[in-house]
Amino acid sequence: MKNADIVHHNLDLIPTLTGGLVAALLLGCLTHRFGLSPIVGYLLAGLVVGPNTPGYVANRELAEQLAEIGVILLMFGVGLHFHLKDLLAVRRIALPGAIGQSIVATILGAAVAWGFGYSWGAGIVFGLAISVASTVVLTRVLADHNDMHTPVGHIAVGWLIVEDLFTVVVLVLLPAIFGEGSAGFGQMMIAMLIAGVKIAALIGLTFVVGDRLIPLALGWIASTRSRELFTLTVLVMALGIAVGSAMLFGVSMALGAFMAGMVVGRSEFSLRAASEALPMRDAFAVLFFVSVGMLFDPAALLASPGVVLATLAIVLIGKPLAAICIVLFLGYPVRVGLAVSFALAQIGEFSFILAAVGKELHIFDDQATNTLVATAIVSISLNPLLYRCVNPLEAWARRRPRLWAWLNSHVTQSAGDSPNATTSVDPAADPRHRAVVAGFGPVGRTVSRLLRENGIQPCIIEMNLETVRQLRKDGIEAVYGDAVHQDTLISAGVDRAGTMILSVAGIPGTEEVIRQARELNPRIQIFVRSTYLREVPALLEAGATQVYSGEGEVALSMAVAMLRDLGATPDQIDRERARVQADLFNCPTRTTSVTPVATTPASATTSSPSPAAADAMAAANTELKGSE
Repeated sequence: MKNADIVHHNLDLIPTLTGGLVAALLLGCLTHRFGLSPIVGYLLAGLVVGPNTPGYVANRELAEQLAEIGVILLMFGVGLHFHLKDLLAVRRIALPGAIGQSIVATILGAAVAWGFGYSWGAGIVFGLAISVASTVVLTRVLADHNDMHTPVGHIAVGWLIVEDLFTVVVLVLLPAIFGEGSAGFGQMMIAMLIAGVKIAALIGLTFVVGDRLIPLALGWIASTRSRELFTLTVLVMALGIAVGSAMLFGVSMALGAFMAGMVVGRSEFSLRAASEALPMRDAFAVLFFVSVGMLFDPAALLASPGVVLATLAIVLIGKPLAAICIVLFLGYPVRVGLAVSFALAQIGEFSFILAAVGKELHIFDDQATNTLVATAIVSISLNPLLYRCVNPLEAWARRRPRLWAWLNSHVTQSAGDSPNATTSVDPAADPRHRAVVAGFGPVGRTVSRLLRENGIQPCIIEMNLETVRQLRKDGIEAVYGDAVHQDTLISAGVDRAGTMILSVAGIPGTEEVIRQARELNPRIQIFVRSTYLREVPALLEAGATQVYSGEGEVALSMAVAMLRDLGATPDQIDRERARVQADLFNCPTRTTSVTPVATTPASATTSSPSPAAADAMAAANTELKGSE
């Protein structure tokens, strides 16, 4: 019988995986088409393939097992991006704000749950579940409105980090409080003490041993230059530490994965781990949302709509009001309060993780899960629309002098992490004085040197770890990662740069790098080096500003040298250069060769990055040909 069950599960694995992903893809695209978060589509996909709707029914047990991998990788990703310095930068508002809002939401949620007949344990878990917002949704909303790198974005992300960290602690304590052997107060305190000792041992082992061994292991794997081995190593670390934490220390796999992510995030491999290994996280996270959607029962929801409406009122009204009151009380401007409160007016993945733990502890029922899923679908759908109301509401309040004066009566100018303290623009942050250089070979080195000499600060993207370490020692900004991945481009500051230079020819995915850079920053100037002339049209079509082909530049240099030996005048040389350019590139307005740096005044290059970068690329090609 046992073997028969294994065979049955194996037969269900592929259909469940395929059916869930196909439904998620179709409904995710549909919801995105209507301006909603794809997470809504994933939840609806779970409803479509679940047992509560007609048609194909996926295997819920298998879906939940696959979703556990998604939870582990989600928590690993949270730990990977958790940096203490980011939290400390906005600690004055993030710590009290997140804790205060979580307490208010938990109390309100518990009161609603008790009012509808839930036990006190279920009420607390229910309140905790609706107190935490979705990391995926919040970052997506901030990015869509270009607020990720603003003071508002920093505060919202810091706020969310505190919520996530608080949720991780709750996930560890829930089994100690509501699990077996927790009937009495004394037993509960002993269980909490034991859990605390285990957590302390896990933290000590992870950071003392892991801080030494994990970077060494990743460094050795990175030296093999094998992308597959690096990706596999990161996944093994995430899953291995998560499972080992559960088996050896009795804590949740979620906490183990979070700790593993923090260790990797403290190393110089964090960006590469996020960009190369964690795309698998997204696929398994989709299955997590699908498995949650499979639990949704519309019939049961219609039987008691009151609890859903009350929960929605807490998420969409209660939480934002608590947040904006805390923000204004701490002396921050009205816009910050509106933006942060609306961005957090939703629930997501951590709510479902808490619900899953509540079901494992037998204090949560299907009705409570149904309520959370319905609330998540509605709040996630409305969240982008709510965030768009920030500017109109601020404008409406400004038109009422008394109301505006009262709202701003507590605004302070002295907070070190206040947005008011960062309103002045740093000249170094001007996009005209920032450039991103992908690759640090002969061309990349020359381009970077010329940019620095002309007052433009380059950030180097490089896959050679030793090169990155040396650049950082020399005080040059450098990112270890592959430019093909969008996370790498964002970390290098492509969205804030005036110029991007792809100094390596023939790398796989060059066109995709150009497209992603253009999406992140439509105004950026992109200069690309290619090997062959036949590559030029495709690179221009992808969005390159200018393309420098090795074949073309060699031909131009040879033609100029021969004309000069024949006694041609400078005007004749310029005319012949332009004619050869047109013949070779067939697009003189986009791929024109640039005069050497010596003929371009320094003052012209410091006012805009485009001439300096173009001159740098031309000089770099000349220098490279000379070295070859």
